[in-house]
Amino acid sequence: MSRIDETKDFMPVRIAVLTVSDTRTLEDDKSGQVLVDRIAAAGHILADRKIVTDDRDRIATRLSKWCASHAVDVIISTGGTGLTGRDVTVEAHRDVYEKEIDAFGTIFTIVSMQKIGTSAVQSRATAGVAQGTYLFALPGSPGACKDAWDEILCKQLDYRHRPCNFVEIMPRLDEHLRRK
Repeated sequence: MSRIDETKDFMPVRIAVLTVSDTRTLEDDKSGQVLVDRIAAAGHILADRKIVTDDRDRIATRLSKWCASHAVDVIISTGGTGLTGRDVTVEAHRDVYEKEIDAFGTIFTIVSMQKIGTSAVQSRATAGVAQGTYLFALPGSPGACKDAWDEILCKQLDYRHRPCNFVEIMPRLDEHLRRK
């Protein structure tokens, strides 16, 4: 079973939060604030925080800019993962991904199923890697953000988590781009 290895030092990562919404502002962005609060409480660094409209190109452009920045290790977006016509966050993420982390959506669905039952089927939460940066697309509800952070991300973004975690392989995410 998973555990925290207290003999290892915690390593903070730099996380950017992107809220995808046509109506939210920083003042009323509850889901983004849930993530910001949890990032700080865990000891990580908030690298940046933005809100963009439900526009595939704008979302992909923002994700790509952060992926190209050495100041961002992880991007977490919230919003736009549903089934309506304006929900294009998943497509924007996939426009940017080099590799998709297929099991993230599956694990998120399992976690959600325990909380909201079969309504979990409506989420298209996804994750991937691009330019050595992790990207996670979460639904736009505060509850979904809490569930994703508390049940998955807080563990996988903690270098001390065993048997393995995302942080320990971070230096190798872009090894295919380096000269041999």
